[in-house]
Amino acid sequence: MEYRKSKLRDEILKLLQETDIHPTAGWLYDQLKVDNPNLSQGTIYRNLGILVEQGLVDKIDFGSTFDRFEYKKPDHYHFICEKCGAIIDLDIPIKTELNSEVEKIAGFKTRKHQIEFYGICDACK
Repeated sequence: MEYRKSKLRDEILKLLQETDIHPTAGWLYDQLKVDNPNLSQGTIYRNLGILVEQGLVDKIDFGSTFDRFEYKKPDHYHFICEKCGAIIDLDIPIKTELNSEVEKIAGFKTRKHQIEFYGICDACK
């Protein structure tokens, strides 16, 4: 689907590009509300949905209460702190051979995989 250009969507995208905290929609709302007093959380969610649909933003769902979002980057793994809940991008190579192993063992056509690592981050140690 084609969408008209939106100043707010551009602001959301810019915020996501500038942060590495994998924010919630609520965090984005709080940041943007200062300069957009008539902003609603529904508008944030609607625009995030469009950005995800356009492939510019990834929605991260690790089973937590709130979805997190990040600017679309090459495939990468995440580390999730079990104490503070921080989600940290890991700069380690993706093991693409896992996709073909699953195909060989299970017979499925595998497009990609996602692995999360859990533990305690440096700030919480």
